[in-house]
Amino acid sequence: MDIKSFFKLSQMYSTTASIFPAIIGVLYAWYNYREFHLGLTAIAFVVAILFHMAVNIRDEYLDYVVASNKHSSSVNHMVIGQEKLSLPAVRASYYIVGIISALLGFYLVAQTSMLLLYVGIICFLIGIFYTAGPRPISSTPFGEIFSGLAMGFAILFVVVYVNGFNVMVLNAATVGKIFLASLPTVITVTNIMLANNICDLEEDVEDNRFTLPYYIGKPKSLALYKGLYYIAYLSLIVSVFLGIYPKLILLTLFSFPIIQKNINIFMNKQVKEETFITAVQNSAVIPLFMIVSTILGILLNF
Repeated sequence: MDIKSFFKLSQMYSTTASIFPAIIGVLYAWYNYREFHLGLTAIAFVVAILFHMAVNIRDEYLDYVVASNKHSSSVNHMVIGQEKLSLPAVRASYYIVGIISALLGFYLVAQTSMLLLYVGIICFLIGIFYTAGPRPISSTPFGEIFSGLAMGFAILFVVVYVNGFNVMVLNAATVGKIFLASLPTVITVTNIMLANNICDLEEDVEDNRFTLPYYIGKPKSLALYKGLYYIAYLSLIVSVFLGIYPKLILLTLFSFPIIQKNINIFMNKQVKEETFITAVQNSAVIPLFMIVSTILGILLNF
C-alpha cells in the first residue's frame, strides 16, 4: 500500500472535521486562560487526526467485508476494490494507526492528568463500536449524537484541557461553558451524519440499519437538520453574552446566508451524490468563520 492509497483509504480530507474543533479549542484556551502549550497541542492534534483516520479505515474495511460477503458489485467502487488493497494490509493499517494514536494519548495523560485517560477511553470506545458489533452505533438512532459529541465536543475539550489544565478549575460550570463553546462544531458534525442518514434512509432499512430518520421520519429529520443550524448561531450569541468568546465572533453570523442557501438546497432534494455535499460545506464554513473572527477578537481585544 503506497502513501497515496493510504490517504485515500483513510479519507484524509475528512479529518478537517477533527481539526476545526481542535483549532477552536486552542483559541478558547488562550482567550479564557491565556495558556498555550505548543508541544502538547501538536500531539493532541496528531492524536485526533490519527484516530479519525483509524476509524475511517476500519469503517471502509468492514463495509468492504460486508459487501464482499454479499457478492455485491459495490466492492468495485470502494477504495479497497479500486486500489486492489489486500485485506490483511488494510487491517494492519488501522491497528497501527490506532495504536500510535493511543500511545500518544497516554503521553498526554502522563503530562496532564488521569481525566484525559477517561475521556480518551470513552472516545476510543465510541470509535470502535461506531461501526462494529452486532448493532453498530452508526446503525442506531444515536449515531448523530455520538459522532457530534466525540468530534465536536470531546476534541475541543481535550485541546482546551491540555493547554489550561494547570490553571483551570474543572467543575460543572467550566464543562458547561466549554460545551456551549463547542455547540456549533457538535452541530455541524451531527448534521453531516444526519444528512447522510436522510439520504440513505431506504438503503439503510434494506440493510437493517435503523437510524434516526427511520424512527422520526424524513420530514421531522429535515426540520431537525435545519433547526440545529439555527441553534448553532443562537449558541454563539449566548456565548458572547456569557463572555465565553470575544464579541467579534459574532462576525460568524455573516456566514448565515451561505448556510441558509445550503439548507434550502438540501431541503429541496436529498440525493447523496448531489446535495449531501452541502452538509460537508456547512461543517467547514461555520468553524472557519468562528476561527477567523475569534482570532480577530483576541488580537483586537474585543
